[in-house]
Amino acid sequence: MSHSTPATANGNDSKKFKGDRSPCSPSRVLHIRKIPNEVTESEIISLGLPFGKVTNLLMLKGKSQAFLEMASEEAAVTMVNYYTPVTPHLRSQPVYIQYSNHRELKTDNLPNQARAQAALQAVSTVHSGGLTLSGPGSEGIILQGQSPVLRIIVENLFYPVTLEVLHQIFSKFGTVLKIITFTKNNQFQALLQYADPMNAHHAKVALDGQNIYNACCTLRIEFSKLTSLNVKYNNDKSRDFTRLDLPTGDGQPSLDTTMAAAFGAPGIISSPYGGAAGFAPAIGFPQAGLSVPGVPGLGPLALTTSAMGGRIGIPGMSAIPGHSVLLVSNLNPDLILPHGLFILFGVYGDVHRVKILFNKKENALVQMADATQAQLAMSHLNGQRLHGRVLRITLSKHQAVQLPREGHEDQGLTKDYTNSPLHRFKKPGSKNFQNIFPPSATLHLSNIPPSVTDDDLKRLFASTGCTVKGFKFFQKDRKMALIQLGTLEEAILALIDLHNHDLGENHHLRVSFSKSMI
Repeated sequence: MSHSTPATANGNDSKKFKGDRSPCSPSRVLHIRKIPNEVTESEIISLGLPFGKVTNLLMLKGKSQAFLEMASEEAAVTMVNYYTPVTPHLRSQPVYIQYSNHRELKTDNLPNQARAQAALQAVSTVHSGGLTLSGPGSEGIILQGQSPVLRIIVENLFYPVTLEVLHQIFSKFGTVLKIITFTKNNQFQALLQYADPMNAHHAKVALDGQNIYNACCTLRIEFSKLTSLNVKYNNDKSRDFTRLDLPTGDGQPSLDTTMAAAFGAPGIISSPYGGAAGFAPAIGFPQAGLSVPGVPGLGPLALTTSAMGGRIGIPGMSAIPGHSVLLVSNLNPDLILPHGLFILFGVYGDVHRVKILFNKKENALVQMADATQAQLAMSHLNGQRLHGRVLRITLSKHQAVQLPREGHEDQGLTKDYTNSPLHRFKKPGSKNFQNIFPPSATLHLSNIPPSVTDDDLKRLFASTGCTVKGFKFFQKDRKMALIQLGTLEEAILALIDLHNHDLGENHHLRVSFSKSMI
């Protein structure tokens, strides 16, 4: 490793390690803050292993901080992108990860580095398929080839259990990398891969035999024979949380043929629920935990730390919070309006309220119908460009957006859309649940009246400042069309401007992002 760069962390200058306060450009060295005292080197390293090789570690126990060096900047970027919307936890405490302003770690001559180097070697052995595990509470434990992949069967499936619900539950025990759901022998099953076999071990011990809901949806968990999952598509049936670029692959099998053969499963394995990624139409995430509204006699999710009121406690787990409010920052204060955020975020869920902050108009709060929709909107829209700015989206600490008190006007910066007729997902089982895709330069148009021509629609989109690169009507249904615009940002602005545009003949244009190209 070269030690010649000026931005090298060598640990000798204490001023260097007060922490990287301002946002830094991507670096393969990551700064980790608020680390609990008892956390070991192995646990820090395990945060990075899912994303690539970890090449060095510097622990600053007195400051509750650490610097982790990845083998490549690409691995570090993937890691930061993963942990930005999903805060990692060590010993049940949240830790925070950002790029360091150091470009490499120079720790050769530092005291107390022997433990870090030993941990790097030990954890790398586990990662490459060795047997010795080093992790929380696991010193000296030998797990004979234990897999990081769990096979989960949900018995007594009276209510839908989605991929998102499984992720919420199992991520309490460690970083979940991949999930594949399928049906076999008329049972809803899943394969779930952790970053570390020890995470899988803890989850199995804590969750096997527990009910997700009172008296139903019982988890049966065993270790899989597979040591890694190959996820081809990110949709409601399968998800690779380290690969946000995967296609949705609608209608394709979630398991590849090798994995399907390993389970004696048919070539095409489907989920029993056709909802879109991230949606469980009957399930919401209120503050007290999961519940199923409108179903008499069904209490909150059993994932509580007490056994009060007939709930089944799961050791080490607390109630899942219901974060349905998003904080959207880095907005263009001269151009942003509540309506624009309502339309854009409404692609991924029903927006109830929007508030642009009075004294800080670069920031806004967006309240979605539930936490699942909030997560979906955040995962698709964080990092997208709007009005020349890159959107930054995180979960807000607020549980709801407050409306201004009567007589206190806020210049129209707060809007209530709870009863809006433009909600896309009001109807349970709506086909809109199956047509949620990431932002793309190609838009799907529908509800087009017979009298409107392709030239009419091209002119309409060009009038918003877009460059139209392609257009085609659907052969079987001229009420629908695809239009390809010059850039992704143009498509986002056109969707905001033209969704629900009046085309005459009592037809309002419906606009959404398309998975297809022209």
